[in-house]
Amino acid sequence: MARAERSGGTVHAADVPLILAMVARGDRRHDIAAWLGLNQGRIAEVEEGRHGTAALADESALPPSGSPGPKALSLRTAVERAVASLEEAGPDVMTALRLLRAGASRFDKDE
Repeated sequence: MARAERSGGTVHAADVPLILAMVARGDRRHDIAAWLGLNQGRIAEVEEGRHGTAALADESALPPSGSPGPKALSLRTAVERAVASLEEAGPDVMTALRLLRAGASRFDKDE
């Protein structure tokens, strides 16, 4: 069976404070890896100090907790609905704006 190509994801110095802060917040390692396009082994390396040490990133810099996958699907649906609203005859800009804001709000919700 053929192996999948490597993702090429590497830990950058700027990722270390973010990863450490997400770990401290209690995020699941596979969710952290998914947000950054890494695998869980890289997250473990950061926790072990193999990529240096750093102060934790500020809470405001962290992505919402939870897996990005369902959030991305929900946001994509909101964007598609907003685009459809704008494409209709006599576009209702305020409806499209409301749909986009609702989608972004659901995306940013910690889960």
